[in-house]
Amino acid sequence: MSELGFLSARLRRGDMTATEKLWQMSWSLIFWICCIFALGFAMLYSAANGSLEPWAGSQSVRFIVGLGILLAVTVIDVRLLLKYAYVFYFVVLALLIGVEIKGFVGGGAQRWIDLGFFNLQPSELMKPALLLALARYFHGFGMEEIGQPTTLVAPLLLIISPAFLVYLQPDLGTALVILMSSAALLFMAGVRIWKFAVVGVIGLGSIPIVWSMLRDYQKNRVLTFLNPEQDPLGTGYHILQSKIALGSGGLFGKGFMAGTQSHLSFLPERQTDFIFTMLAEELGMIGGLVLLALYVVILVYGYAIAFRCRHQFGRLVAIGLTTSFFLYFFINIAMVMGLIPVVGVTLPLISYGGTSLLTLMFSMGLLMNIYVHRDVQMGVRGGFGD
Repeated sequence: MSELGFLSARLRRGDMTATEKLWQMSWSLIFWICCIFALGFAMLYSAANGSLEPWAGSQSVRFIVGLGILLAVTVIDVRLLLKYAYVFYFVVLALLIGVEIKGFVGGGAQRWIDLGFFNLQPSELMKPALLLALARYFHGFGMEEIGQPTTLVAPLLLIISPAFLVYLQPDLGTALVILMSSAALLFMAGVRIWKFAVVGVIGLGSIPIVWSMLRDYQKNRVLTFLNPEQDPLGTGYHILQSKIALGSGGLFGKGFMAGTQSHLSFLPERQTDFIFTMLAEELGMIGGLVLLALYVVILVYGYAIAFRCRHQFGRLVAIGLTTSFFLYFFINIAMVMGLIPVVGVTLPLISYGGTSLLTLMFSMGLLMNIYVHRDVQMGVRGGFGD
């Protein structure tokens, strides 16, 4: 057997060493991830008026830790991810329940668990955990099995339980991302389109009930989205200032660290939710398009990895993770442009945040793991059995 054939056989068996797996990584994908973070670092540095503190410095440390997490996740045997997917899911679900019982309150929301040295946000961890569990469930299922209505009972419970707990925190934005990324995975798993249509009709019919369940500030966000000028100094202030900053940037921007809306403190949350607005004000439409192009590169890599993978588990995980990545930057940018109501969704690799950044790097590690183990033969069936 030739050396290339021998290597191909080892790839299918998945018995490579950690060093060999690292050599098999897509280092070009790592490069593009670093490029996006570098742009985010520059924006956090600018947000602090030319200082590493309090955001850029600590975010850099977290990114380095995140790269370590990415490499560590890459070399894990993908069959172990399949085997322990449910364990990971239920551990994170228990953490979400723990948030409800004794969570850390910040900014009027109860979303964190205080670990002493770090505030953990389980809702972020639930995104990859749920996708792993759903991919584990559908792995090996045929179209006939997926077409049976009873097959969808368990995955729907897997999805609804964490989404409801996240909504209670309250974190409507993350809950919606969980629902939509899970829906993308279900669609790629083979769930018929008419079933999504039925769910959509039921959702439209339940709008009055959902509206009555929303908190006052969430209702105000929807009403502000419909007419932001009705309260320009109150509920409409954030989005109006965001639009002013976006428009004032023009084609090439006002220059790095020269944005007036952000540096004169007219722009709220410039280091997190509205950081894209600051970027567009300082670097203009060109800077915004460069960031979007970098995001599209990550999407191309993610979906290419998904369709190149030979086993269903990896394909579904890659599709779910890539779709979740897309939803986050799409929702954030659409939000600051006034195209959708304001929700608390950060901009991937750009916004300041601990758990969100580390979870994203963990997710990129899962994506890289799928790439390295794309040819591994996976014999375990789906469902809740072995």
